[in-house]
Amino acid sequence: MTDEVRVYVEEAPGQRREIVAPTDMGLSLMEIMKADGYDIQATCGGMALCGTCHVEVLAGPELPEPGDDELAMLESLPVMTQGSRLSCQIRLTPRIDGLVVRLMPQDA
Repeated sequence: MTDEVRVYVEEAPGQRREIVAPTDMGLSLMEIMKADGYDIQATCGGMALCGTCHVEVLAGPELPEPGDDELAMLESLPVMTQGSRLSCQIRLTPRIDGLVVRLMPQDA
């Protein structure tokens, strides 16, 4: 089915929770993670200005390169990994089906 995407959130090593979400509503990964109960502040409302939706991409399909605003915010965070992304900047499209992410701690 191409109108849904499956994303997996690693809550602990080896423990992943599946989120199934529609791809036809223009939602971001941050929005579906918040709707699924994850504690994401999203202070800036998805504008790539606060970094409170920071995730680490662990596996899955290759994502589009981050934009300049996202890169600037990621570089300002206390912890950044090779897979760091802002979930507000990842749009739910069929191409991200199978993505595995981990929510990064905000107090690092």
